[in-house]
Amino acid sequence: MTLEGLAINLATVRQQWDLPQAVDACLRHGITAIAPWRDQVDKIGLAQAARIVRDNKLRVTDLCRGGMFPAPDAAARQRQIDDNKRALDEAAALQAHCLVLVCGGLPEGSRDIAGARAMVRDGIAAVLPHARACKMPLAIEPLHPMYAADRACVNTLEQALDLCDALGDGVGVAIDTYHVWWDPKLFAQIARAGRRILAHHICDWLVPTRHMLLDRGMMGDGVIDFRPIRRAIEAAGFHGPQAVEILSESWWKEPGETVLTTAIARYKSLCALEH
Repeated sequence: MTLEGLAINLATVRQQWDLPQAVDACLRHGITAIAPWRDQVDKIGLAQAARIVRDNKLRVTDLCRGGMFPAPDAAARQRQIDDNKRALDEAAALQAHCLVLVCGGLPEGSRDIAGARAMVRDGIAAVLPHARACKMPLAIEPLHPMYAADRACVNTLEQALDLCDALGDGVGVAIDTYHVWWDPKLFAQIARAGRRILAHHICDWLVPTRHMLLDRGMMGDGVIDFRPIRRAIEAAGFHGPQAVEILSESWWKEPGETVLTTAIARYKSLCALEH
């Protein structure tokens, strides 16, 4: 089995390696698709990061991340819009397939989640002309409801697709198994998404989950059934790589080589489909 269908989100090994080191390790294992984070790119400079991508003929499945639109006042919201435009320029320089949006939660001191969701819609609308000019799709990533207050008030694939319907061309979705596996409407919404699926992230939900942010599981260590989700995603029309994105204090303590070899083995045994 080849590894063309596997990508590594570089947050998975962010404590072990910087971007060039992580790329070298991925290439040693036959992985040629990555998803970097903006801070990792910034650490070495956008020009060097783009050169690494180009020289190694890497596929950048997505750049993480834009979003975080809600803010308590107009000036702060404008700063977020400006930052998202910079993120789009970075994604274009890296020839990424899309810019992932973690949309943001409630502004500090607010209890108005409907208002926060309106800010998300307005923020995406404000950056969409720049995204279209850059030819860089925006991928709304719905996050698990436990993040609604602080990270993402867009919590289901249905909500994300409603935004896509309202905003039009240039906006799609990123589907992360960790965030959506529980949703009773998941498969119907994947079918609805169709060609608007821009990215597919994989990691597992642990029982118990000991940390809301940094206790994601390696595939097979939790309760998610990956293959039915992938079958539905491919049936909807997306055939891009599955990107392993594991934010985990436990896995960050392991050698990077161990993380990669385990991810490859679990991808082959639990996530990849036979074609």
